[in-house]
Amino acid sequence: MFIRRMTATFGRLREETLELQEGLNILQAPNETGKSTWCAFLLAMLYGVNTKERDRAGVLADKNRYAPWDGGAMSGRLDCRAGENSSLTLFRTTRRQSAPMGDFQALYTGAADPVPGLTGANCGEVLLGVGREVYARSAFIRQGGVAVTQDPGLERRIAALVTSGEEDTSYTEAVEALKKQLNRRRHNRTGRIPALEAELQETEAQLASQAELTRQRENLLARSAELEAKESFLNEGLAALDRWELYRKRQDLQKIEDAAAQAEEKAAALRRRLEEERVPENDVTVRLRGAIVNLNTARKNAEKAQELYEGAKAVLDQAEKKLAASPFAGQTAEEARRTAADPLPKLKRPLAPLLLTALACLLLSLGAGYGVYFYFKNLPAALGTAAALLALTALLTLLLWRRAGKQARTAALMERYGTAVPEEIAALAETYAALLAERDAAKQEASAKSAAAQGLWQSVDVNADGILEEVRRFAPAAYDIPSADAALRASALLRKELCEAEKAAHEARLRAEFQSSQTPVPEDPDAPLLLPPERDRETVTEDLEAVRGDLAALRSSLDRIAGRLHAAGDPLALQADAERLSDEIAVLESEYAAIELAMSTLTHANAQLQGRFSPALGIRAAEIFDQLTGGAYGGVILDRTLRVSAEPAGTGVPRDVGYLSAGAADQLYLAVRLAICDLVLPPENAAPIVLDDALASFDDERCAAALDYLRKEAEKRQILLFTCHSREAAHFKDDPAVTIRHLTAPAGGV
Repeated sequence: MFIRRMTATFGRLREETLELQEGLNILQAPNETGKSTWCAFLLAMLYGVNTKERDRAGVLADKNRYAPWDGGAMSGRLDCRAGENSSLTLFRTTRRQSAPMGDFQALYTGAADPVPGLTGANCGEVLLGVGREVYARSAFIRQGGVAVTQDPGLERRIAALVTSGEEDTSYTEAVEALKKQLNRRRHNRTGRIPALEAELQETEAQLASQAELTRQRENLLARSAELEAKESFLNEGLAALDRWELYRKRQDLQKIEDAAAQAEEKAAALRRRLEEERVPENDVTVRLRGAIVNLNTARKNAEKAQELYEGAKAVLDQAEKKLAASPFAGQTAEEARRTAADPLPKLKRPLAPLLLTALACLLLSLGAGYGVYFYFKNLPAALGTAAALLALTALLTLLLWRRAGKQARTAALMERYGTAVPEEIAALAETYAALLAERDAAKQEASAKSAAAQGLWQSVDVNADGILEEVRRFAPAAYDIPSADAALRASALLRKELCEAEKAAHEARLRAEFQSSQTPVPEDPDAPLLLPPERDRETVTEDLEAVRGDLAALRSSLDRIAGRLHAAGDPLALQADAERLSDEIAVLESEYAAIELAMSTLTHANAQLQGRFSPALGIRAAEIFDQLTGGAYGGVILDRTLRVSAEPAGTGVPRDVGYLSAGAADQLYLAVRLAICDLVLPPENAAPIVLDDALASFDDERCAAALDYLRKEAEKRQILLFTCHSREAAHFKDDPAVTIRHLTAPAGGV
């Protein structure tokens, strides 16, 4: 088969077309440009989309994973050549959303004639010669899916190659069918044989238990008669206890009635005493005691008001003391301010020192004039000198007089005000004015608090007199409030005692009436006194309950035994069922042995088939692996489940694939895949090999070896190698037999 062209509306592909040639096609594109999508599209065109597949954890089903991104419907076209001269065009479209690409059409290219016998279900198998699973496990190599796994379809293909050529037989399917038959006969608790054995065991158990049940029933009937006799005896004991308790209740009733009479007599005596002592009612007592409480509260308020007055009086006295200590004491505020403006208006300067100084100056002037005249005999000069000295001394005397006056004023101010600075004296006057205001406010406050205290004390006296007047009507000895309160307390206690006595009498009478209603009248009031029973009611009741419980359990056991005997049915019928079940088990056991023999024979035959096919597959895989690894490995071994081991060259010891590197493992799996293609795929169909980044983990040297092998293999069949690397295209850049295409991304990729 040769694919010429593919046109896809599939996943991210929107009516994209991919042109292909015969031989090896290198399709290079970076990641997310649709390489894997093209591979999935090819498989869908050949085999359809599996609509039964469901999403798994982390993996979407193809019908969801490749749904067109634009919300449209899946569709595609595939132009190919099948055989030597048959050119075909395949169409797949979607009519129903639940069946993507479910509509199939196959036409001869250019003629538009339908291809007879080619349907959507058999298209891939007719064109490639193998089913979907065989093709997917051989020539269709996805990225990360190089490993080979077992499959019934692949088994049938292998069996056809090594036997008669028929592909309708699979060892796995046949073994599974035989296992199902074995499981139907014997599989834990669900097989037919275990079910019949359990049924037989149950039937035999029923037969065996019938005799035991009959024996148990006889024993239980005998025990039941004993318990019934004991129950009758205990019931008679309870009747005796009832008679004794009735006798005791009548005695208790008499005591209760006596107590009620005593309580009523006590209440009547208290009532008479209160009437004689003219004890007031509770409402009067409560009112007067409330008035006393209010009186005490008023007294406390009066005492508090008195304390406030005393405090205000102390503040007033303190203010008076501050005013008396002021230099402006006795003045008004305005007078103090005027005094501060002229603090010493009538201060007299000292005259004696002034006169003495003036006389000394006069004598000094005359003496100086006489001296000038005595020495110089110049009268004018002497007079001028005396006049000058006289003027000088007069000026000096005046200055000294003024200084003495200033010093005297300062001393007087300091003595009276403590300062000679006018501003400070004015400030003292303002302070005095403030003290006057404080004194006046304190005087008003003291006056108001005094009036309040007097009013409260007057109210206390009036209320106390009113209370005492009322209390003395029934307690003449109450001479003050405490004695009145004591009298009220005594009255309240007497009223309370009367109330309690009346309540006790009422309750005692109610108890007597209730007890009388609950105590039956004896049938024979004149019967002699009874003796107390030897056993108490609790013991007799416990014994009776135990006996009744045993009887109930025994009767329940008898009912169950009767039911089981009835349910077990006729012993003869049970015996017939047991024989029938034994016969069926014997037949199934013989069938089970025959199926086991068939499975053993089939397994032996499959081992022979694997022995004939596996060596040939291993030899071919070893040849390819040797070419891919440059002779690093000399052999390949496959077991019956297609698990692979490789034998390093020169060692002779096989190594499981799990011990190889990731690249070497992929190379080994690729060799096995290519060997399966050679041995399993029909050569006349020449199914194309598809590789999706299958060489990604190969190093450059082994990648070149793999490319050379694929180049040679492409002479027999078409090969599509999708890759995200450029080394494949570079390897074949000068080879005209290799087609190299660079794909572009429409809008993103898978």
